[in-house]
Amino acid sequence: MGVLKKFEQRLEGLVNGTFAKVFKSEVQPVEIAGALQRECDNNATIWNRERTVVPNDFIVELSAPDYERLSPYSGQLGDELAGMVRDYAKQQRYTFMGPIKVHLEKADDLDTGLYRVRSRTLASSTSQQAPAPAAPSGRQGPGGYGYPPAAAPAGAPPMPSAPPPGGRPGGYGYPQSAGQRPGAAPASGGRTRHWIEINGTRHQISRPTLVLGRSTEADVRIDDPGVSRRHCEIRTGTPSTIQDLGSTNGIVVDGQHTTRATLRDGSRIVVGSTTIIYRQAEG
Repeated sequence: MGVLKKFEQRLEGLVNGTFAKVFKSEVQPVEIAGALQRECDNNATIWNRERTVVPNDFIVELSAPDYERLSPYSGQLGDELAGMVRDYAKQQRYTFMGPIKVHLEKADDLDTGLYRVRSRTLASSTSQQAPAPAAPSGRQGPGGYGYPPAAAPAGAPPMPSAPPPGGRPGGYGYPQSAGQRPGAAPASGGRTRHWIEINGTRHQISRPTLVLGRSTEADVRIDDPGVSRRHCEIRTGTPSTIQDLGSTNGIVVDGQHTTRATLRDGSRIVVGSTTIIYRQAEG
């Protein structure tokens, strides 16, 4: 069973279904959990063959209405999200510099249903000073903000000033290489493959554009009453993009309602009640 599925099952049993009621807003706990996983992947830093360090201190920024609705449960929700991050890190063989913490904060610039995730690496040493925030990376939505890591505690290997040979791009201070999945080998310069995954089924993208919708004329048909006949279109390229085609319910990309967005490997697209994972890889 996947980490996110187990997280959902644990959440369902909390507070006699209280979370099911408060999460009738557009922000869903599994979306936040997925964003925390991506934050770990995007900020993973390889120290050596046995150690890949990821953030352990997370802040989930919510709109004022969503924050007011969820803040009474922030402690329990934060604990559940931290447990999910711990399970995911174990699965990916990531390590932490200190205890995992997830906090909720109000952000007045966000509309209802939207959120952001910020993260940083905090050492467990009580004398460690928290770092000042770095400039935003420019990505919108989950994972759009990063912090430089705190200095390593005594006895820990020093944080490299540049990525070690074969190290993963996308660590602190290093931009993520387009189309490269965390932990994957560096691109070999070959042809980029594109595909999407819907309910465990892979659909290869062999043309420059791919139309998704409920119509039998769509390139990929999605049998979902919340999906329009021609709902959206994926265009492959550098970078790949997704465009809403005037659908009734719109699209959500990595937690953000939008009409057009840039896609990266692992981007999560929601149309109606259907989740689509966009993938790309070299070779």
